[in-house]
Amino acid sequence: MVREIYPKAFSELLVSLNEKYPLPPIYITENGAATDDKIIDGVVNDTVRVEYYQQHLNAVNDAIEQGVNIKGYFAWSLMDNFEWAEGYLKRFGIVYVDYKSQVRTIKSSGYAYQALISNR
Repeated sequence: MVREIYPKAFSELLVSLNEKYPLPPIYITENGAATDDKIIDGVVNDTVRVEYYQQHLNAVNDAIEQGVNIKGYFAWSLMDNFEWAEGYLKRFGIVYVDYKSQVRTIKSSGYAYQALISNR
């Protein structure tokens, strides 16, 4: 199944809702991408997720610049886990979990998210 990813729709939706309704402060929770991550030589280079977050955080910034009161953004999710729709087929976290050994490895997206937060 192929899903279209269109970050501009994210900012357009937020701005549209803000124009129509008196919104409270907004916290965006569980926004992220499900991908088929692999660990190779101890590294998870999940460039698709890095790009996803970069594009969607830019869309959030665009909405803020247009007056939407966004107070927080939370990555979906911290660690890979079982998901109701995808089971263990796709990975969702910014930290890779080896399900057999339970060893955790921070993915490229985790380091990118850390850099963003550190620089804000």
